[in-house]
Amino acid sequence: MKKTILLTISLFSISLIQAQQERRITVAVPFLTVTADARAAGMADVGVATSADAFSQQSNPAKYAFAINKQGVSASYTPYLTGLANDISLGQFTYYNKISDRSAFAGSLRYFGFGDIELRQTGLTDENFPIVSPNEFAIDGSYSLKLSEKFSMAVGARYIHSNLKVATGIEDATAASTFAIDVAGFYQSEEIAYNRFNGRWRAGFNIQNLGPKISYDNDQFSANFLPTNLKLGTGFDFILDDYNKLGLTVELSKLLVPTPQYGIDLNNDGVVDNDDFDLANDDYQRTSWASGVFKSLGDAPDGFKEELKEVIYSIGAEYSYQDAFAMRLGYHHENIDKSGLRYFSLGTGFKYTTVKIDVSYLFSASKIPNPLENTLRFSLTFNFGDKYEQY
Repeated sequence: MKKTILLTISLFSISLIQAQQERRITVAVPFLTVTADARAAGMADVGVATSADAFSQQSNPAKYAFAINKQGVSASYTPYLTGLANDISLGQFTYYNKISDRSAFAGSLRYFGFGDIELRQTGLTDENFPIVSPNEFAIDGSYSLKLSEKFSMAVGARYIHSNLKVATGIEDATAASTFAIDVAGFYQSEEIAYNRFNGRWRAGFNIQNLGPKISYDNDQFSANFLPTNLKLGTGFDFILDDYNKLGLTVELSKLLVPTPQYGIDLNNDGVVDNDDFDLANDDYQRTSWASGVFKSLGDAPDGFKEELKEVIYSIGAEYSYQDAFAMRLGYHHENIDKSGLRYFSLGTGFKYTTVKIDVSYLFSASKIPNPLENTLRFSLTFNFGDKYEQY
């Protein structure tokens, strides 16, 4: 029997739940949206407007222009779906280098492994079933430049490789690949003296994963959108004294991917049926990635009310003492009609000379199961080289 086995996005989708609403947005390679570093994870994935660190490549590479250390290397490990298996995980390695006081470049590798999967077929008694190890990875590069003393921008490029299709006796397995770019900006004010404390404002944006659809069958009609995403954030640092600092950050994000027009009478025959579904699916598949970005800003069938439901918000806080010890917490909220993921996070960090260790923990705040629930994420950072002026 002809069979093509494909580990579909349902195993690791952007919604990560069973659909509660037919018009939820799903994308390919959603591992790109999972926060890898424990610092941001400890603040409910907030990162586009936090202070610069070695992991800024994923959240906002424009922050590298404001980095204090000349160079940094970081690595992280995130177990995934621990309730299902113990060998599914996401890993990331990042390196950045400040070329001068005004510019920096960075590169990173993200690898998501599904572990070993034994292929079984009903009716067969042979114990020598084939074992496959599906995986996905992305290689990034970025360049950031300060356009003024308080504002910087960055551009990034990304190669994406997804090897999820499994070979059978009839068909070969073909990995899918594509590319994407990021455009980001970051603002950080000078330290401002208030009555009882000093403070610093921060703001940032990042348009991530702008690029062609990805397909496993070289058929653009069956291709899937990348997780093109817009992130906006702002924050404020309460500098209480020379030792104590409290940072608060708010972040909004929205997928720049068209909303499926399911559940609508598209052929105007007075009935919502399979013909309408086929029309909606055909229009969705024919939409190019570029037009989909603009279309996503106003295509929700229920109008502006539904567009607001597609906006995700997160709030994060970080207390640090002498930049040697940090405690973090955060809250993440997604509308129940789109995905329903809501969770709290906790995190901590320790720094000794040039080495920094961060740990985070997530627990769900809704009835929707979270694949990262009860999971510890770890990050390790080495900063070295000359230090630039404290911003």
